[in-house]
Amino acid sequence: MAITLEHIQEQLRPELDAMNSIITTTLTSNSELTNNIVTNYLKIKGKLLRPIVTLLCSKFFGGINDKALQAAAALEMLHNASLIHDDVIDEAKERRGLPTINNVWSNHVAVLVGDFFVTGALRCGVATGDGRILSALADMGRDLSLGEIDQVDIARNRNIDEATYMEIIRAKTASLFECCAAVGGYANDAPQTIIDELRRYARLLGICFQIKDDTFDYFNDPIIGKPTGNDLREGKVTLPLIYALRRTDLPEHDEMLALVKKEELTREDIDRLIYFAKRAGGIEYAYETMERLRAEANDVLSPYSPHETVDQLREIFDYVIERRL
Repeated sequence: MAITLEHIQEQLRPELDAMNSIITTTLTSNSELTNNIVTNYLKIKGKLLRPIVTLLCSKFFGGINDKALQAAAALEMLHNASLIHDDVIDEAKERRGLPTINNVWSNHVAVLVGDFFVTGALRCGVATGDGRILSALADMGRDLSLGEIDQVDIARNRNIDEATYMEIIRAKTASLFECCAAVGGYANDAPQTIIDELRRYARLLGICFQIKDDTFDYFNDPIIGKPTGNDLREGKVTLPLIYALRRTDLPEHDEMLALVKKEELTREDIDRLIYFAKRAGGIEYAYETMERLRAEANDVLSPYSPHETVDQLREIFDYVIERRL
């Protein structure tokens, strides 16, 4: 039976409700415009995957306490701030099926609202009263920003190998998941050695999450709602195509390598590269990589079994690989 996110959420419903209450309270202000925008934005909940990982790791380390709830709220607000800012950068018109803040108001307002989410996250970090949690949030924000900047830099020449790709997605995506595991441990004063083990699990989970996300770019699926080839249009070369471009045995290899380095790709160029990546086995390679990551994550968790929370952490990994959006 496929693991659904709803199944995982229901296991943590009271705690997620408490965290959402913290977010709502933290983001309430004296500004009528800000309250209006924030209220409408929060009506459509995201996957809540990062706070779920935070709460499960906190549960693993002893229990979900107020520190963990404040830290989970901080991470969710930071994640949403990055999405709001991404919408500005990408000039996105919709998110989760609704108009983006920048589309309804302006880029100026959207950036400020994103910044407001960041300040809310900082307030929640301070509310934990734990300098280690604040430090983890700061380090994560640094890694996330540098990962995005490195991706933009590399996208200029579209010259990327698998090791570079993995390091970029570790920084821009997996760092947030690692932070989830770390703050869950700090909230319970867990031993650093075990926190580091759970961070490794979370790093593998975050890398897997981004690889799966990247595979969506190769398929036209209305459920996903992401334009096919959008990554290539932005100069991002992801794992399926990276693998395909290693296939020097394919007769069209040289032509595709030259094509991917063009300064600006046409719709036809993008379609040809997507077809090439699929034909060369790039999608299958991405799934093989995700399965390898899942096996590594299971090795990390295996010394702690049997344990209900360990089973739930495994379910999260299964969901990430099986999800359709």
